[in-house]
Amino acid sequence: MRNLKPSRKKIFIPKRILLFWDALGIFFVLLVDQLLKDYVTQILENGGSIVVIDGVLQLTLLKNTGGIFGFLQNQTPFILFTAGIFILFILYLLVRLPDKPRFQILHPVFACMLAGALGNVTDRLRFGYVIDFIYFVGIDFPVFNPDDILISVSVAILICLLLFYYKEKDFKFLTFKQERYRELK
Repeated sequence: MRNLKPSRKKIFIPKRILLFWDALGIFFVLLVDQLLKDYVTQILENGGSIVVIDGVLQLTLLKNTGGIFGFLQNQTPFILFTAGIFILFILYLLVRLPDKPRFQILHPVFACMLAGALGNVTDRLRFGYVIDFIYFVGIDFPVFNPDDILISVSVAILICLLLFYYKEKDFKFLTFKQERYRELK
């Protein structure tokens, strides 16, 4: 009698391939992000707004000198320093991730975080501020951009993975302690 259970064999993808796709995805997202922001800036340069869904969503240009969702206004050096540390930490995590199928889901999560952070840093370096343009009218939420969405959604997914999928022992690869075993004679 044949086994009718579906196979749940995990596909192994070498780390160098995953890192290549991470880098390609980050580059693509960063390119689209910058082109979109340039386009929106050209359209909304005169201070107008475009209503996408009446009473719900509109495009409004805002030159944000603060952090995500407008926090820490006019703190550019601190924000760039913090973003630099964040970017280096995410790169470190991507490189250190074990070469096991269980950790492959973290590659796109970390790549999206990295793309969002690099998009906002690129704006700061190009213009001295971040271009925000998405505004939810009905809830009066702060104006934000696609990079903020990438970072927020990726962090939410990471939190869910940490709470429900991974266990503490899965992250022993991040420790700086070296476990050495000696044979007792």
